[in-house]
Amino acid sequence: MPIYEFECEECGAGFEELVAAGTAAVACPECGSGRTRRLISAVSPPGRTPRGARVRSDESKRRERVAARQDRITESRRRRAAGEKP
Repeated sequence: MPIYEFECEECGAGFEELVAAGTAAVACPECGSGRTRRLISAVSPPGRTPRGARVRSDESKRRERVAARQDRITESRRRRAAGEKP
């Protein structure tokens, strides 16, 4: 079910609802009126960064880099404490 934008013809409130495609009218959450109309929603621009697998992948890579850096720091400290040369 898609999310549609609505506007109440009684009080002018704008709101979004998750409704079936064939639903004609939805009650206004502000005043309870059934006189609402579905608005035409703007489409997202084509250059917008997608959310999903690609973003999660980038976040995973960042966590891996941070973990690898922490491992290098820990190993360096261990060597210094043991008196080893780098």
